[in-house]
Amino acid sequence: MSAVTDGFHPPLRHVRAGQLSTDTAQSGDMQRFAAISGKTVGSEKLWMGQTHVQSGARSADHHHGEAETAIYVLSGNPEFVFLDPESGDETRIVAGPGDYVFVPAYTPHREENNDSQNEAVVVLARSTQEAIVVNLPSLRS
Repeated sequence: MSAVTDGFHPPLRHVRAGQLSTDTAQSGDMQRFAAISGKTVGSEKLWMGQTHVQSGARSADHHHGEAETAIYVLSGNPEFVFLDPESGDETRIVAGPGDYVFVPAYTPHREENNDSQNEAVVVLARSTQEAIVVNLPSLRS
């Protein structure tokens, strides 16, 4: 990472693709990578990174505490599973490249990649400076 500064304002930070950190909370069969966080660049209010979900894999049921999460699908067809608030039934969003998904704070969900051949990669932005992950025994927790 390199910093650029004018001596007055805080410096810009540059995180190269090969410098993503694996020092972040994990859940199930997926790998999270931090790019922008308190640990990597000194961010105070924002976390941004990537998640890679291998073919046939799924995360644990989890939520992200107080953090709102915005997801941009870079590649693959990840599926986002949550409980319908009215029926209590599992609901599934099947997303594709270029799609966005919003996960409200404290909402239990999981990610799945039911494609038998291709990894799914998503870019994440969170409203907190660290990746809060609270793993749950089920979506009903």
